[in-house]
Amino acid sequence: MTQVTPAPLPAQVRHLVIVLGDQLDAHSSALQDVDATQDVVWMAEVAEESTHVWSAKQRIAVFLSAMRHFANDLRVRGFPVVYTRLDDGDNRGTLALELDKTITQLQPAALVMTAPGDWRVLQSLRKVAADHQLPLTLRDDTHFFSTVREFAAHAKGRKQLRLEYWYRELRQKHGILMEGKDPVGGQWNFDADNRESFGKAGPQNVPPPTRFAPDAITLEVIALVNTQFASHPGALHTFGWPVTREQAVVALQAFIQERLPMFGLYEDAMWSGEAWLYHSHLSCALNLKLLQAREVVQAAEDAYRAGHAPLAAVEGFIRQILGWREYVRGIYWTQMPSYLERNALDAHAELPAWYWTGETDMACLKDAITQTLEHGYAHHIQRLMVTGLYALLLGVKPQAVHAWYLSVYVDAVEWVELPNTLGMSQFGDEGLMASKPYVASGKYIQRMSDHCKGCRYDPALSTGDKACPYTTLYWNFLIRHEPLLNKNPRMAMQLKNLARLDDAARDAISTQALALQAAAD
Repeated sequence: MTQVTPAPLPAQVRHLVIVLGDQLDAHSSALQDVDATQDVVWMAEVAEESTHVWSAKQRIAVFLSAMRHFANDLRVRGFPVVYTRLDDGDNRGTLALELDKTITQLQPAALVMTAPGDWRVLQSLRKVAADHQLPLTLRDDTHFFSTVREFAAHAKGRKQLRLEYWYRELRQKHGILMEGKDPVGGQWNFDADNRESFGKAGPQNVPPPTRFAPDAITLEVIALVNTQFASHPGALHTFGWPVTREQAVVALQAFIQERLPMFGLYEDAMWSGEAWLYHSHLSCALNLKLLQAREVVQAAEDAYRAGHAPLAAVEGFIRQILGWREYVRGIYWTQMPSYLERNALDAHAELPAWYWTGETDMACLKDAITQTLEHGYAHHIQRLMVTGLYALLLGVKPQAVHAWYLSVYVDAVEWVELPNTLGMSQFGDEGLMASKPYVASGKYIQRMSDHCKGCRYDPALSTGDKACPYTTLYWNFLIRHEPLLNKNPRMAMQLKNLARLDDAARDAISTQALALQAAAD
């Protein structure tokens, strides 16, 4: 890392430019017109951002390391930077208190920032500005293809907000995977060509993940996290996430060249001990803003146009970014703050303690949670159809599930994580996002992975000592929520199968489900 002499602070500060830990974009709207002779960039590491949920060590480390690298880059570019480190002796522990301290010291005329991705943070900073009677200018986050205002216009008058319609609008507006007014290949969605399992042989010749050896800055952060957050979950001996713009670009190029061609086919497949498979591993860099969403989408489309990757894989990947990320951001900002409290299924169980350790004899959950704690990562099907599914079937309150996901994943920032968890995974918003609860028995996991082969439980059984807890809880979920689910036409086939169970079978399932729920308390 280049060592530079920090630029002197102006005698009179025009703008104090706030940069948060997930806004590490050198071309962000907040930094567009910074004048080093009269403006100051402000960044702060504070304990609150790692303790308002019990953040895992991998997540804390990736944020702190990326922030320190970015601040150093700003200094190299000649920006005056006020940067508070977590271990500074006078660190007050929260963004609000640290900002208050800096405003008192520098007396800026105004505050400027790119709009935050977290409702809680926005309200906190607004209060500080109001307390000091300072204007706070919020600029659009140009990292995204759309604005929240555009999504709000799209959502107006709709009772259900489906991804597909929003995704098509953005495809057309930005000319992505289009031939004139029509989608490339004659259809918008290639799901039918994707989502295969690996079969009995398992994954073959999977490229290694792109990982980065910690440099001096990251090693310093790792030592700090291991000291100050010693009781937090996870470990850092495997840390290798991109924490600079340059590393993120390398990771993007490696994905496009090595894994994108097979991504679509196996995007839903799982295999024991295989954490990385054909996924991009770019969500963390995207959410920190080390990568631009536009450049990632363009790189994928270029790979299709050059004949390097098939259309089904490229469309499936682009839909995750152009479609899903833009969609959940719109959901978050048009529904907050009440969205956080929704609990449509009236679920109130606590999250099992072994979600923090992986100490369970359910093979799929043990693998997914152990991997999550080791790397701060699991792919979308592990999240939706393993950890998320079990919590949904068990009846865990969605706010507890949300807190866990926000804690353990390196890519978790609330605007993207909350709708994915509370809405998509836990059906807590009563179908605003998802057209039905994503529920399945253990047979789904058996079909999409090898986990059941070495597990003590049988996914075909719903009662008895060998019954798979997923299968027991799946049928119990349908029994518990049958009146609600009867109103949903997409649940008709599952409820038709439920109707085949006689009263004795239902009673036995309910009794076994109660035992599972009691054991989880």
